[in-house]
Amino acid sequence: MFTIEAIMSTDLITVTPSATLAEARALMHDNRIHHIPVIDDDKLVGLVTLTNVLAATDSFLRDQKNRIHANEILIEDAMVSDVATVDINASLRQAALFLEKHAIGCLPVMDDEKLVGIITDTDFVAVAINLLEQIEETEPDVDDYEDVDVA
Repeated sequence: MFTIEAIMSTDLITVTPSATLAEARALMHDNRIHHIPVIDDDKLVGLVTLTNVLAATDSFLRDQKNRIHANEILIEDAMVSDVATVDINASLRQAALFLEKHAIGCLPVMDDEKLVGIITDTDFVAVAINLLEQIEETEPDVDDYEDVDVA
């Protein structure tokens, strides 16, 4: 049986509230991620997502001297501070249903008050692929039915 602990990412990339959106965007690009927990004094205080970064930064189409740059915006001004989290011992099904119901892309995983991982919609796609592969391996081939006489 799959568990949250088995599929969550534990090699976390984090930022502090005083980091800039430019720093977050670079981390997201370099690490191919869309969600970064915001940590202050070893405590989860927020979450910054690619959507936050894109929404808070100005269009490159705007005139250069009037444009708001990502290096001028602090994470604390753009992050989600009311972060939904999941306990490490919660059921994987419950976590998946929560993501779907609230149309969010990730849940930071907590063990008591400590951030220990993050589980994303991409992790659930990987589980679905694994399960589909297991089902395909146990299904009989269509050729197996050709030799059967049905009266």
